[in-house]
Parts: sequence; structure tokens; C-alpha cells
Amino acid sequence: MTSRKPQAFRLDDPHVVLADDDTRAVNGTVRVVPEPEHFDLPVPVAPAAPVRKFRWGTVFWSALGGLVALGIGLATTRLIEDLYARAQWLGTIGAVLAAIALLALLVVCAREIAGLFRLASIEKLHARAAAALLSDDRGEARDIVRALNAKLAATPSLAHARRELDAHLTEIIDGRDLLHIAERHLMAPLDREASQLIARTATRVSVVTAVSPRAALDVAFVAIAVLGMIRRLAGIYGGRPGMLGLIRLVRHVVGHLALTGGIAAGDSLIQQVLGHGVAAKLSARLGEGVLNGLLTARLGLAAIEVARPLPFAALPPPKLADIAGDLLRRRTEEAREKRLPGD
Repeated sequence: MTSRKPQAFRLDDPHVVLADDDTRAVNGTVRVVPEPEHFDLPVPVAPAAPVRKFRWGTVFWSALGGLVALGIGLATTRLIEDLYARAQWLGTIGAVLAAIALLALLVVCAREIAGLFRLASIEKLHARAAAALLSDDRGEARDIVRALNAKLAATPSLAHARRELDAHLTEIIDGRDLLHIAERHLMAPLDREASQLIARTATRVSVVTAVSPRAALDVAFVAIAVLGMIRRLAGIYGGRPGMLGLIRLVRHVVGHLALTGGIAAGDSLIQQVLGHGVAAKLSARLGEGVLNGLLTARLGLAAIEVARPLPFAALPPPKLADIAGDLLRRRTEEAREKRLPGD
């Protein structure tokens, strides 16, 4: 087989013919034989739509709630009728009190709905920011920053940062860089405030559970402290949930902990407490208080990642050792001071 020298030609040349191996070339023409591709490209398959199952549990609780509401309404109506039967002024007072209670209930329901909408908007903003960081979409990033500025407009300490960020909206070309700048300007102060809140709550839980004489009091105090901490953390990031929103937020925090490995059994600080004998050097009550404080801090860190409107990208997430390290040192010093000289 004779070798030919390389030749250059244009594909739009009329003398260039696209042909198969079996096609004979005409004199004065160049035959181009396409080579078959020996690899298979993946065929995108649209994900199947999830099948929505009929939930009998939802039907049960909805029907039960309706029955309870009807029962309360009928009982209130009978009470007002009985009061009117006894005296006109008693019935009037009962009707006014029922109207006030109904108005208060409507206000509470409106606040709960508003809190649920605020949490839903933060979750949606978080998902949009995560997608924009991957796609580097400048238009989407600008919309996210504008929505974030509007959500944090009620935070006076971020007024200067929001003005600087508004000036950068038209200057930054890459959407990912714009979101990184927004995270440094807006999220960094809120992260510091949230970390301080978690440290104070963990310290309070550690002290109270270390001196509390009853386990039931420990459980009640820890539950109240953790719920209050999660609610205030959501308020720091613009969530401000109501009671229903707090329940939903707690579910998300517990789900996040389950997704990331439970109560951080792999964290170095808890490994140090449980594995290297630090808790053994403390008294039994102080060791229990330290562990409760560490677990409270871990719940707070999970709440930050759930309540934060932007994912951690430009800034590192706070670590358990950074928040609770001083707590462990403080409890160790207290144990040394209380230790007997002969021990």
C-alpha cells in the first residue's frame, strides 16, 4: 500500500465528495470517508415523575381536626345561649369574649402562615443559590442577591454591606463570584452572631445540667433551650418561624443530622471527650453537663446549615471545636478546682 503525503483541502470545495468505502471516486475528486465512532454516548432519560400516594393519615388528622373544631364551635354556641338564658349582660359578655378569642385565633393563624412562607422562601433561596453556584448563572445570581437584600432589609447592622453589594451587582461578571461576595458581606456577620448564640446556649445547658438534681429537669431544660436556640437562629437569618414553622424547622434539623451522620459521632471534639478520657477526668455531673453542651452545640450547627439562605461556599462552616472548645476547657478547670487535694 503506497503512502500519500498529507494534503489540505476545503470541505466546501465541489471536488470533495463525502462517500462510503464502496463508492468509487471520480477522476479529479477527493473522496472523504467518515470513520464510525466507537463509543456510545449516554442517552439522557427523563426521571420518572414520583407517584403521589393517597395518605390516609393526612385524611384522618384532617377529619379529626374538623370534628374538634365543630365540637368547640357547638360548645361555645351552647355556652353563649345558656348565658343569654340566664341574663342579657352575661350573654353579651360571652359573645364579646368569643369574638375576641376568634380574632386572636385568626391573628395567630396568619402569623403561623407568614412564618411558614418565610421558611419556604429561605429554603427556595438556598436551593436556587446552590444551583447558581454550579451553573455560574449571572442573571440568576443577581436575582438571588436582590432577594437576599430584600429579606435582610430589616437587619440594621447589614445596611452598609447591602449598599456595597448593590453597587457590585453590575460590576461582577461571574455569577459564582457575585454569590461569594454576597456570602462574605452578608452571611459572615450573621454567622458570627449565630455562633455566639450557640456558644451561650451550650454553656447554659452545660451549667444547668451539671447542677440539676433531677434527670427530668435536665430533659425539660435542654428541650426548651434547644427549641429557643433554633428559633432565634432562624430569626437571625430572616426566618422568624411560628410554632408550626418551628416544628418544621426542627424536623429539617433532625433530618440534616441523620443525613450527615447523626449527632456528629465523628467530630474530633466529641471523640476527645468520649475516647481520650477527658470526661473521665471530670466529675460525673460535670462530664454529663459537658456532653449535653456539646450535643446542643452540634444541634445549633445543623440549624445554621438549615436556616442559612446561602450554602457555605466562600466561607468555611463553623466547627464544633471552635464553638465548644472553650466550654470544655472551662468545665475542666472547674473540675480541677473542686477536686480534693488528696485525689
